Amino acid sequence: MNAPPLNSAIPRPRVKGTAFEHIPLVDIAPLFGDDLAARRTVAEAMADAASNVGFLYVTGHNIPIEMIRRLEAQAAAFFALPVSVKEAYYIGRSRAHRGYVPVGEERFYGQGDDSKIDKKEAYDLSIDLPADDPDNIRGYRMLGPNQWPQEVPGFRDEIYGYYQAAIELGRVLFRGFALSLGLAEDYFDADLKRPPSQLRLVHYPADPKRVENTTRSGWGIGAHTDYECFTVLHATTPGLEVLNADGKWIDAPPVPGAFVINIGDMLEAMTNGRFIATSHRVRDVPEERYSFPLFCALDFDTVVEPLPQFVTDGERPSYRRYIAGDHLVAETMRTFTYLRRLQEAGTLAFPESETRTDASFGRKHG
Repeated sequence: MNAPPLNSAIPRPRVKGTAFEHIPLVDIAPLFGDDLAARRTVAEAMADAASNVGFLYVTGHNIPIEMIRRLEAQAAAFFALPVSVKEAYYIGRSRAHRGYVPVGEERFYGQGDDSKIDKKEAYDLSIDLPADDPDNIRGYRMLGPNQWPQEVPGFRDEIYGYYQAAIELGRVLFRGFALSLGLAEDYFDADLKRPPSQLRLVHYPADPKRVENTTRSGWGIGAHTDYECFTVLHATTPGLEVLNADGKWIDAPPVPGAFVINIGDMLEAMTNGRFIATSHRVRDVPEERYSFPLFCALDFDTVVEPLPQFVTDGERPSYRRYIAGDHLVAETMRTFTYLRRLQEAGTLAFPESETRTDASFGRKHG
């Protein structure tokens, strides 16, 4: 089977998934054990959720609640700093897309209303590499050093400790998804040497005057799909909504002791649409809210394309072939204002393999 050119435009299926009314819950504890039959049972449940919903809750993940509470406390301490202090760590100062993201920095350009501002602030980090790392030196590769605020004692140790624990959980989930697809459990390992998997600390400030808003202009984060393979999410309060096949938004509140896992663009493409990168959004709610998504990616130079077993003989794949890191960079450039300014100034260009203008996988948002 010949792969399509990198920039080929291939139509995707329009109807996917089911009219689900809730997010399924899967206990993944057996994935840490030696019983292959038990691991297969978990993998089947993961595949069912990924194929029909695109979201699932997971328990049995082995991350202690105490570590999560320390993560929350460190994030609260950072976001409580004066704006002038936080802006010293502005993400636009980083060559590797790390640091503070102020309110209004992100906009989902090209999705209907470029003036809409998401009502949140964030702090972004990833694998911590030295400034003289070859990938950092050769340009914008989303690989390099993090910016670490000095004003919050213990911030670096606690936050990066959680990041490393969540990355290890991601590796276990990669093995579960590989098993669910009929692949060797270590199938993804070769492309997980040092992926640009990003952890975001996201803060939605409280506003007692604000009522729960369900108008189009009132989203904490607008409707979107995630760019990577899947996301591991912890959130402190409700607000997340997921779009089902009937165009209905389904509430996905926090479940005690569970993480939310959702499929991203890359796994949707690799499975030729069997797994779904489902559109989701965050309501504009009056109470303070924190969320902590870890976006689990593959190594930068990994080629992403539908696996042969998901393409019927004689048919073209439903998804184009692309480079994982180029896709991540391009989608980020479509969202962050500082990157758009660099592009307009001629100092940053879209990756050559990412000349398309569409940005959505999964189920289209309404």
